[in-house]
Amino acid sequence: MRNEVIQGSDDDDDETSSSGQTYTQDNDPVVLEMSSIDPASSSKANKSFKKVNFRRKESIRGESKLELFGFDSLVNILGLKSMTGEQTSVPTSPKDGEDASQHPKVIGSVKLGTMMGVFIPCLQNILGIIYYIRFSWIVGIAGISDSLLLVALCGLCTFLTAVSLSAIATNGAMKGGGPYYLIGRALGPEVGVSIGLCFFLGNAVAGAMYVLGAVETFLNAVPKAGIFRETVTEVNGSEVGEPITSPSLHDLQIYGIVVTIILAFVVFGGVKTINKVAPAFLIPVLFSLLCIFIGILLARRDNPVDGVTGLSLKSFRDNWNSDYQKTNDAGIPDPDGDRYWNFNALVGLYFPAVTGIMAGSNRSSSLKNTQRSIPIGTLAATLTTTFMYIISVFLFGSVATREKLYTDRLLTATIAWPSSSIIYVGIILSTLGAALQSLTGAPRLLAAIANDNILPLLNYFKVADGSEPHIATLFTAILCIGCVIIGNLDLISPTITMFYLLCYAGVNLSCFLLDLLDAPSWRPRWKFHHWSASLFAACLCIVIMFLISWLFTVVSLALVSLIYYYVCLKGKAGDWGDGFKSAYFQLALRSLRSLGANNVHPKNWYPIPLVFCRPWGKLPENVPCHPKLADFANCMKKKGRGMSIFVSILDGNYQECAEDAKNACKQLAAYTDYRRCESVAEIIVAPTMSEGFRGIVQTMGLGNLKPNIVVIRYPEIWRQENLKDIPATFVSIINDCIVANKAVVIVKGLDEWPNEYQRQYGTIDLYWIVRDGGLMLLLSQLLLTKQIFESCKIRVFCAAEEDSDAEELKTDVKKFLYDLRMQAEVIVISIKSWDHRGRGEDENVVALTAAQGRIKTYLAEMQGSVGVDEQQVDKFLYTTLKLNSTIMKQSGMAAVVLVSLPPPPEKHPSYLYMEYMDLLVESVPRILIVRGYRRDVVTLFT
Repeated sequence: MRNEVIQGSDDDDDETSSSGQTYTQDNDPVVLEMSSIDPASSSKANKSFKKVNFRRKESIRGESKLELFGFDSLVNILGLKSMTGEQTSVPTSPKDGEDASQHPKVIGSVKLGTMMGVFIPCLQNILGIIYYIRFSWIVGIAGISDSLLLVALCGLCTFLTAVSLSAIATNGAMKGGGPYYLIGRALGPEVGVSIGLCFFLGNAVAGAMYVLGAVETFLNAVPKAGIFRETVTEVNGSEVGEPITSPSLHDLQIYGIVVTIILAFVVFGGVKTINKVAPAFLIPVLFSLLCIFIGILLARRDNPVDGVTGLSLKSFRDNWNSDYQKTNDAGIPDPDGDRYWNFNALVGLYFPAVTGIMAGSNRSSSLKNTQRSIPIGTLAATLTTTFMYIISVFLFGSVATREKLYTDRLLTATIAWPSSSIIYVGIILSTLGAALQSLTGAPRLLAAIANDNILPLLNYFKVADGSEPHIATLFTAILCIGCVIIGNLDLISPTITMFYLLCYAGVNLSCFLLDLLDAPSWRPRWKFHHWSASLFAACLCIVIMFLISWLFTVVSLALVSLIYYYVCLKGKAGDWGDGFKSAYFQLALRSLRSLGANNVHPKNWYPIPLVFCRPWGKLPENVPCHPKLADFANCMKKKGRGMSIFVSILDGNYQECAEDAKNACKQLAAYTDYRRCESVAEIIVAPTMSEGFRGIVQTMGLGNLKPNIVVIRYPEIWRQENLKDIPATFVSIINDCIVANKAVVIVKGLDEWPNEYQRQYGTIDLYWIVRDGGLMLLLSQLLLTKQIFESCKIRVFCAAEEDSDAEELKTDVKKFLYDLRMQAEVIVISIKSWDHRGRGEDENVVALTAAQGRIKTYLAEMQGSVGVDEQQVDKFLYTTLKLNSTIMKQSGMAAVVLVSLPPPPEKHPSYLYMEYMDLLVESVPRILIVRGYRRDVVTLFT
């Protein structure tokens, strides 16, 4: 490319020169205009642009050489950033007479790499209080063999979870919220909030565990600081040489509350201070671990201690097998103790020692490259700590007797080189640092959930961007203090385990679902994953939960279920593109393909009504559909099963009315949801109503999920409105339905249709004139399933000619209804053929005379352009008149009347058809005019 400025038209140049000068710089974040592409200049393509024009956004179309492709064809850096969902401020060009150098440069926040951003935080959270003051005791209780199994089981769980986390974290940009964000975007907001709140509780309770660990270590290091002390002189019924002292529960409570309050004030000071001192907490931890391993190697040589044998094969053999037994609250063996420790209980105690793998994902917004740092850092920390725990099992099991492992909770400090004080300092600093991290991360997790505006109950914890969540921090501190009052670390630890395992199960299920569905958007950079491993890890999490305590597991799952139900009931969940939506989509596609294109068997036939909402007249503002039309659509479903399609038509040009159609579709969908109608809404733009409906009836639906019944309202106001348009449109709709093989249900008296509170009595009368595949019978049965019609009875009126055998017809219909499992009273009626002598016998001859007069006037106005047989017109009028008279006589008190729909006669104008229909429905308050299609919808067979 040539390093030149691309000039626009003369008018654009004049505009630019009048508004200001042209600025030149190497990189312009606003607009980068490309010079014309010259094949001879390809060798210069690697050079940067030296001249760049600052243009206004509105003038780009007229100046770009790629105008053919539109504005979006240009490489817009800001546009690419917006695809990640990040909020970026749009820079502006310098104003007239202003130097570009005067604009301050935006300096981004300091980003962390893999080591400091992921590996170190994970390592700091994993290497905590459990290793220092509980792990040697666990080896004494479980023995070396079961301890190795314990470490392998928990390590496998966290390793597979880290693999699943790596896959999800590398599938796109991450925002704040850590595992809540990942689970919510994969399994939906309901599941995300449920597990996110439990993970918040786990972090809050973990803060209490770290505080209690720090206080217990301090009281063991400085016994005189304890206000209350407990002394044990017997172990398993035998006296010990030296009395064993342990911190009192009251000391733990008092000091724990004070420390929690101090930490809460530190957290209120801001997260920046905590991040600055966080590395300082890790150095004593690493140094203390080094002192422990050196002390194990030098045991019995430098400072002999009773019970410490040094690395001994005899101690290894003696401690190989497990020795599960009862202990008191301090963990000292006691036959009369309240706690019995077995493998399951030790899983609950030990598992918090391997948690912390989410520490890196929690800092995703502070990482330089999340898709590289999170997998490498998390998995490296998991493998490193698991290997260290396995080595420690062998070392602790070989360095001391079992009695020493039982009774000395701080064996790590006893054997540390050169002094136990180093271990005490390391324990206190590491636990306080972990407690600070918990009290810092938990409020931000709660604030992230609240900021998503899903649960109105959490609105109190919302915070603005960049602000500190003070209310959430106060709430977290109160929860932490409540757990500190419990004072028992061994009781708190299993509670944390349940919440963490629920979170890990959610991460694994998210990866399993996304990997199994394999949507086009699922393209994680971390390739070493498989849906079977994620499913196994999720099941392993649930198994570990039940191993620890089935009671705690049931309570935890019940808590998640209650939160899930509350979110579904009160939440404002939006569409996050979660995996369940993808699963529903693929399930729908598979079901649609399995249905095939063949006709559905009558036993599996469901009505799929296409409800035409376009009114004959006007509706109130913001009411896109007649309210009773939605109620009637619900009456066509059995126990709510089925789908309705509500459609309407906007007159006009699609390119001009596209936005109006989208808004109208949203309004129609919202209205049908308000009317509690399970349906989908569609708006079509067409030049006329007839053309729009013709397109709808041909294309609406997929495969066997196409609508099979068209529901429209009878145009009762056609005489007051345009006499030409309404009849022609109405007849066109009916003819299109007949050609498309769609059933038709025309509702007359829609304003009188009962709502759900207006219970109906009487009968549902069917005037079965022609064969319709049993649709009219099926509709009557569907009406009976509704509460408003369940007290009604069905009557079937069969039309017969005068010379027909009425009794034989009645017997056949009764047998047919019996085989269909339908209870109905059968009545056979005779309608006389057209006869001039029969007119005077009809009571409604006035309506007939009036209709004949209007038809003669219409034909006279057409001046012979319409050729119809007047005798046939009179015959049709008289037939509808006789049927109307029969309906008024037999069904005057009926709840609903159903009658067969006569098709529009050929070569008869639409005006004449409307006269026939008007005479048919005259004075009938509530009537359904039904026409089936060329197939059966009911069957006699099982």
